Amino acid sequence: MLDICLLGTGGMMPLPYRWLTAMMARHNGSNLLIDCGEGTQITMKLQGWSFKAIDIICFTHYHADHISGLPGLLLTIGNSNREEPLTLIGPKGLKKVVSGLRSIAPELPFPLEFIELSEKQERISIKGYQLEAFRVDHKIACYGYTIQIDRQGKFDVERAKAQGIPMPFWSRLQKGETIEADGTVYTTEMVLGPPRKGIKVGYCTDTRPIPAIADHVQGADLFICEGMYGEPLEETNAKEYKHMTFQEAASLAKKAEVGELWLTHFSPSLVYPKEFLDVARKVFPRTVIGKDRMTKSFHFEED
Repeated sequence: MLDICLLGTGGMMPLPYRWLTAMMARHNGSNLLIDCGEGTQITMKLQGWSFKAIDIICFTHYHADHISGLPGLLLTIGNSNREEPLTLIGPKGLKKVVSGLRSIAPELPFPLEFIELSEKQERISIKGYQLEAFRVDHKIACYGYTIQIDRQGKFDVERAKAQGIPMPFWSRLQKGETIEADGTVYTTEMVLGPPRKGIKVGYCTDTRPIPAIADHVQGADLFICEGMYGEPLEETNAKEYKHMTFQEAASLAKKAEVGELWLTHFSPSLVYPKEFLDVARKVFPRTVIGKDRMTKSFHFEED
């Protein structure tokens, strides 16, 4: 199972009813945060999700509305008695940026580990999450992400019997162990069928619509995408500031054949995003206007 919570949906500046950009995923007891805008701690507290369980924080880029909440969050995680390492992932320069922000959070009871992105696309496997980072088109280096939870194949009883694998080994092999007994090596691949469909979520903000986005989020169960501007007439501003309109985000969702589109990262001037929902739904009917703390749980498909 994968839980997704859109913690903050604002762009540029926080509003009384809309905190800045952040999204959290939960899987198997581990929390993953993408971006950490101002107000992330408040909305997390309202949501009731654990600070201590945050194992990974990914950053799309280093504009303030995506990272300004980090120093306070690190201190709060420290106050939760966490001692395990926390992994930070982001574009090249991450360690330098975080070191500067930590001038107001210098002492932490846990180590920070850094993964800096420099290629057009990079894959990272961590804490059960299969992450793919891909470069997008913003004014500074910026990445989108996909989160995938893989699902192994079904245990094949007949294959296990045909190969003479002792029954006491079955459950251990199913869990991924390799077992050596009486000169024979038994592996997981010997007892499992082909991998089954997992869960996939795409996240992309602060960019122009480029083909690479649709390529990477292809077939995702959920696509969370910026919708900085509601009116199609705002496309001129979107091009100038390297953002997207609702219509452009919906076009990407349609091309990528995703299950659902959540729009986020709204301009402060976009007071009532729902007024422009039909603009997006004419292109992609399964479009939803994101709001702070909107949450959904995704489960593996039944066989």
